[in-house]
Parts: sequence; C-alpha cells; structure tokens
Amino acid sequence: MRNTPEPGPHPAAWRKSTYSGGSGGNCLEVTDTHPSLIPVRDSKTPLGPTLAFRREAWSTFVEDLKGTRSRT
Repeated sequence: MRNTPEPGPHPAAWRKSTYSGGSGGNCLEVTDTHPSLIPVRDSKTPLGPTLAFRREAWSTFVEDLKGTRSRT
C-alpha cells in the first residue's frame, strides 16, 4: 500500500469590493471558501492579520451597509 498524502486545502480566493476602485485606499478583502466563516483582511497588508466572522454575522453586516435589512 502506498502512503499518499491527503490533498491540502485550496488557497483562499480573496476578492475586493467592486466599490474599491483602483486607487488603493482603505479596502477589505474577503473570501467565501470556508464553509462556516468569512475571513476578512486589509487589502494593503495581505500577509497581516485576518479576522473571521460567522457567515450569519457577516451577512447581517453587509445587509446593514446596503440598507437592505428590515429594521424592527
């Protein structure tokens, strides 16, 4: 029997907001390849720290930014 290593996780596919433009500035990058978390990082320091949010919390945050979440 051959000892074949398990394939590792795929590298994260980071993406910036379409609102970020090409001038640099203050931008966040997110990746949605994790099944239960949304990792977020500063686009200017891609090797810096990363924050991770539960999918539900991130969705609520984004909906609030867009103004699409109903207020009760």
